[in-house]
Amino acid sequence: MTGTVLLAAPRSFCAGVDRAIEIVERLLETHGPPVYVRHEIVHNDNVVRRLEQLGAVFVESEDEIPSGEICVLSAHGVAPAVRENCIERGLRVVDAVCPLVSKVHAEARRYADSGHLVALIGHADHVEVIGTRGERPDQIVVVESPEDAAELDVGDKPLAVITQTTLSLDDVASTVSALESRFGGLRRPGADDICYATQNRQDAVKEIARQGATLILVIGSPTSSNANRLVEVANWAGAEATLVDGETELADSLCEGHTIVGLTAGASTPEELVQSVLADLAGRGYDTVEEITVAREDVHFRLPREVVAS
Repeated sequence: MTGTVLLAAPRSFCAGVDRAIEIVERLLETHGPPVYVRHEIVHNDNVVRRLEQLGAVFVESEDEIPSGEICVLSAHGVAPAVRENCIERGLRVVDAVCPLVSKVHAEARRYADSGHLVALIGHADHVEVIGTRGERPDQIVVVESPEDAAELDVGDKPLAVITQTTLSLDDVASTVSALESRFGGLRRPGADDICYATQNRQDAVKEIARQGATLILVIGSPTSSNANRLVEVANWAGAEATLVDGETELADSLCEGHTIVGLTAGASTPEELVQSVLADLAGRGYDTVEEITVAREDVHFRLPREVVAS
């Protein structure tokens, strides 16, 4: 069989992921192992394994880190209580939180401190949402769906809305619409909280579906919110879609019946895994590759001073 691969661009690492991984790598080079990281630095199994091989130690709580050691806060952000506990335990905190996540934290504080009830649209069990809600837990409520919006009780407070950065714009729109229909005008940030990289990758998936991809492979880990949203977006665009890890050989039956296959990768997925899947597809006859570009990304975030100075 011969076929074509429509390769999405942008894909793979975003600026926040690049920054977080570089922080851990630089600390390992400067200080040597172990460097402790609270939670997975980004949600990709391949990245985590590679950093573990270099000497990074991933823990789910700062209480697992010996006093005096380095504690890197993952890209997803943490509640203020976590930072306070780190300081109390004498840990050397290095902040690898994505600046776009930090922006949402700032919005949460600003709205809550001005008397609003804050509706945080997102997945309640996602580490980013847990960290954001921790800014003002008594004044922030997680709203996962239009159904949640229909049941929300705001009392006599005005309502403000913020969003987990890795959601689908379509998903957010339906929930915001449900809130607006109940409560009227909502206080919202001047720009959407969904990050530029998430939006660009979703737009690219829609475009490769529009150009004829009937199957779209999304490379990422099951824990990656933005990768899972890409699968959903592909389905909404009318294509079959599945999440693959980029390391395991594709199932023989996966591409049957599809002459045009789309390929993309979540924002925490290394580009080398994309090349691995392309090689796998080429071996199955999909040796024509067309890159479909919807945006150019030139965003870079500065490293924290603890890393630059070390």
